[in-house]
Amino acid sequence: LQRAHAAFPWIVTWDDHEVENNYADEISEEDSEPDQDPEVFLRRRAAAYQAYYEHMPLRRRSVPRGPDARLYRRLTYGNLAEFNVLDTRQYRANQPCGDAFPANCPGRLDPDQTITGERQERWLRRGLAASNTRWNVLAQQIFMAQIDLVGGPKEGFYVDGWDGYVASRDRLLNFLYRRRVSNPVVLTGDWHANWLCDLKTNFDDPDSPVVGTEFVGTSITSTDYAAAQPAYGSVVLEENPHIRYFNNQRGYVRCRLTQEEWRTDYRVVPYVKRPGAAIHTTASFVIEEGNPTAHQIAGAKPFGGARAASRAAGSTPMPPDQP
Repeated sequence: LQRAHAAFPWIVTWDDHEVENNYADEISEEDSEPDQDPEVFLRRRAAAYQAYYEHMPLRRRSVPRGPDARLYRRLTYGNLAEFNVLDTRQYRANQPCGDAFPANCPGRLDPDQTITGERQERWLRRGLAASNTRWNVLAQQIFMAQIDLVGGPKEGFYVDGWDGYVASRDRLLNFLYRRRVSNPVVLTGDWHANWLCDLKTNFDDPDSPVVGTEFVGTSITSTDYAAAQPAYGSVVLEENPHIRYFNNQRGYVRCRLTQEEWRTDYRVVPYVKRPGAAIHTTASFVIEEGNPTAHQIAGAKPFGGARAASRAAGSTPMPPDQP
């Protein structure tokens, strides 16, 4: 990680663990800690935001003001790409369904359930509508595509992600489709695994148009949750045909952009608990300009990783992003 920071400029954004697991705006995660008191939590958030600013490459506009900090921003690279860096933590409504995992409840569909807040959502729409770049990138924190985590007829979703804020997601994806935003690509973290997803206006309709691709990148060294339940990747792929690739190894995602295509390479290592692991590309995908669907051009099958997976209907993963 230190060598990566030394080798490349970084565009950073936070998620939850800079402050507390699964916090939402000014709401602390339900637990037995003193920050159940909102005043205590906001002091904790202020200290965390200040520490983040002091240790990360950020411009002065992101200087914290107490428990608040403006982190969402836009970076434009000529006419090639524009990066919309989102903050899906500081302005969101509380997670529905009691933040259970996995979960399904009417609160997921509440039209007032926002993950970005109204101001940031308006900012994002205006920027996407005005963009003149070939690629329009959303760099953000948590799984955007729908992900049913339960095998069989029942459904269960990750409600800390966009599945807990369906109205926000529907507004965004339908906006991308209606306005014909040029080549939208979403870059996501959080899950400690590699995924590739088609982003659709209706995930339950196989004929619904694909409006963009989501690349979910693994962690560099942090825990591999598939180690505890290695079957869940194949279950998720079976339940979600719009999720087309999964790999549970450590590594990073490399993206190369030209005016003609976007290429993504999933770079992984076989182990991280001792030095000397050789990095290699386990799969590569290309998005051609004007076609939102990614096509695999090299590498492993859609389910890949350090461990063989067996199909096991009904198995569900551990929640992502746990300490």
